[in-house]
Amino acid sequence: MAAVPEGYALTPYCGAPPSPTTLLTRWNLDPVLIVALLVILAAYVIARRARPSGTADWRAPCFYTGWLIGALAVTSPLCPLSVALFSARVGQHMLLTSVVAPLIVLGCGDLRPRGEIVRPLGDWMGGRVTPAALVFMIALWIWQAPGPYMATFTSDVAYWAMHLSVFGAAGWLWAGLLDLEGRHPMASLAAALLTTVQMGFLGAVITFAPQPLYAAHALTAGLWGMTTLQDQQLGGAIMWIPAGAILVGAIVLSLGQAIRRSEGQAWTPKAG
Repeated sequence: MAAVPEGYALTPYCGAPPSPTTLLTRWNLDPVLIVALLVILAAYVIARRARPSGTADWRAPCFYTGWLIGALAVTSPLCPLSVALFSARVGQHMLLTSVVAPLIVLGCGDLRPRGEIVRPLGDWMGGRVTPAALVFMIALWIWQAPGPYMATFTSDVAYWAMHLSVFGAAGWLWAGLLDLEGRHPMASLAAALLTTVQMGFLGAVITFAPQPLYAAHALTAGLWGMTTLQDQQLGGAIMWIPAGAILVGAIVLSLGQAIRRSEGQAWTPKAG
């Protein structure tokens, strides 16, 4: 069993681990975070208003839904719960990478800046879906390793480096997987398959580990009616099954794009 190191004290960004009786009162009201979230929202509203009216009306609800879910993931009681439970931390990550990231990408898909330098950069990133899948895999595996994972409980820098790197890589990946014009269907299919396999394998490694890997939760899982190992197994299952199901959807989309591409018909949803 992973033991809590001698002299180790939890000083996590989300605060002390909550108990079941105090959880609902534990919101993360970090003013810097709230201002950053509002700035992102305001920037999107301004950019959306600059677009011609009636253009891709379905995109804005995608962004607002993704923004709301993402904001709740880092400000709601899920934030302190992720200090107490490994499964809650994994659930938070899966929400951000498998739900929020694709919604944000869909919401911003028609807002690529114009210009001889910036727009080609956006096209390049969207077309490099296989490197994006590799970067996402590396970021995910690094931050699920016990050492880096433990660092996020004692360093705010490490905590946000984890969230921003994994979320950023997920956004880059989804930008390629959700290429609605179907310009790179086979690359998208390969990236979706790679991501599904590597996340499933990582989830299985965590689920079937014979002993707890994350000492940060050794003293807190019991408050929630689980052993540390049971909490870890639940977290691995969340990474393995629900997140994998979402990526299966991306595989189906990529297959559909490949079929339509072969027929000379790029698939694009109708505006409105």
